Amino acid sequence: MSRHSVQIDSGISDEVYQDQILPHVSRTFALTIPQLPPGLRTAVTSAYLLCRIADTIEDEPALSAAETLAFLQRFTAVVCGEEEARSLAGELEQRLSDRTLPAERDLVRNMERVVRMTARLHDQQRAAIQHCIEVMCYGMHHFQTTASLRGLPCSSDLDSYCYYVAGVVGEMLTELFCSHSPTISQRRAALHDLAASFAQGLQMTNILKDVWEDRQRGACWLPHEVFTRHGIDLAQLSPERYDAGFHAGMRELIGGAHAHLRNALAFTLLIPGEEPGIRRFCLWAVGLAVLTLRKIERTPRFTAGSQVKVSRSAVAMTRILTSLAVRKDRVLRRLFEHAAKGLPLAAPSAVRGPARTTMLAAHTPGPTAEYSRLRSQLESSGRRSNGSSAL
Repeated sequence: MSRHSVQIDSGISDEVYQDQILPHVSRTFALTIPQLPPGLRTAVTSAYLLCRIADTIEDEPALSAAETLAFLQRFTAVVCGEEEARSLAGELEQRLSDRTLPAERDLVRNMERVVRMTARLHDQQRAAIQHCIEVMCYGMHHFQTTASLRGLPCSSDLDSYCYYVAGVVGEMLTELFCSHSPTISQRRAALHDLAASFAQGLQMTNILKDVWEDRQRGACWLPHEVFTRHGIDLAQLSPERYDAGFHAGMRELIGGAHAHLRNALAFTLLIPGEEPGIRRFCLWAVGLAVLTLRKIERTPRFTAGSQVKVSRSAVAMTRILTSLAVRKDRVLRRLFEHAAKGLPLAAPSAVRGPARTTMLAAHTPGPTAEYSRLRSQLESSGRRSNGSSAL
């Protein structure tokens, strides 16, 4: 199904619209989200589509930085029920350029549908999604306004960037999983410890794969301090000039992404085997990320993301093997080790958490306070439940 054309019947229900637009805006999530249990599937679909609208706003080149920020703030207000979706969608669609794909334009036009679906979710799900969108819109724009070919100053800045665009999504998914299952909810604290790292592993993989495409757009998300150690000035980087120092820096970051993906596997194995759909949702993403890292590491002279894209046969094999072993933790660990064989691996101490970013997010106004209140109550309830179970 092409991402460059979209034909969806306007008379369908909101839920059917979400299911039909999803393959047009993400082939990967169109594969993984349907693995989830029905109620959870709807919430995750709504959440992903809202995040995609935020990305569309941020990526629109026809908007100035001030206009982008204003639209993101209004979009946050819409998601939080403080502004009407229809008026924002109409204004935003008129400002979208030809650079925005037809499917993304259609999603913006139908923003009201996705917002209505989100409003029908229960309090815990809705609060988690609102918090995610609020923090993402703030942080994503903060980094986009300072993007340049010089890269990010430090590895800690990469961690913060990954948290804003991906880590907060991992935390949201954790809350959605916990709201679905009392058994998963009992493991909330352990899952939250790994959630942002899981997401950072996936995001770092995408950053490494898309490094040359990002540079064509005037952005570089690689940390300058890592490449300076290897004699590389990111501002002068060119795909036509291979440098062993650049490959050395890439290997260092591959090692970090690999370490985060090990945390992703640990996160996945905390999901009970009685929830195979949630496990598959996680495992397919982790498996494909590891295979992508392996292609990046083995193709040091690649000049486009398409050159390190995982083949369809590898995607199919990943789906088959992980599905067969979905309830078998030992086999899943062996599959991961086989896929990751030969990849560099950063020391655990080098895998930082988003502590500084979380502190910034805690000061964000609006539904974040409601999210924190609900999460605090649920964690307290979970501790009492664990204690009772132990008895």
